[in-house]
Amino acid sequence: MKDILVLYYSRHGTTRKLAQLIARGIDSVPGAQSRLRTVPPVSTVCEASAPEIPDDGPPYVEPVDLDECAGLALGSPTRFGNMAAPLKYFIDSTAPQWVSGTLAGKPACVFTSTTSLHGGQESTLLSMMLPLLHHGMLILGLPFQNAELTSTRAGGTPYGPSHHAHGGSQGRIDESEAALAIEMGRRLAQTALKLAAS
Repeated sequence: MKDILVLYYSRHGTTRKLAQLIARGIDSVPGAQSRLRTVPPVSTVCEASAPEIPDDGPPYVEPVDLDECAGLALGSPTRFGNMAAPLKYFIDSTAPQWVSGTLAGKPACVFTSTTSLHGGQESTLLSMMLPLLHHGMLILGLPFQNAELTSTRAGGTPYGPSHHAHGGSQGRIDESEAALAIEMGRRLAQTALKLAAS
């Protein structure tokens, strides 16, 4: 079995729901399994630190998760058109993996959630792609053969799955958004298996 890392930060739960849907897509591909991981919040107080194990949800990511993954799905809520600080903080710590080429040649995708309609979903997805490109990863998107890209009235972009919460932090992921997230996980797993076999 090839592990596909689904790494995300979620403040209110919708990015976490997208991560779970992407994991479902990964797990639907024979020979692939998802590994859900998150990052701790960043404190404005330098001395504060999060517990080593989160109160709920998946464990915090560790360098070994990057070493062992055959692919990566990276997710964050949108913060002013950019990824959230906790995820960026973790990515900034991956210089050893960059030097050793741990992630080079592995497939990756990105996903996001935002409260407002024009909250910067696509720029957030692009911002998450940049460090992955520096790591030498192969970025996957969603082709327009996915009918949901043209029928969705909420989130969903060719750059990766997204969710628009319509002004509420607990917005329900609609059918189109869910279908795109599941398809992204499936596409990521299939690509990782093909690359591993070549």
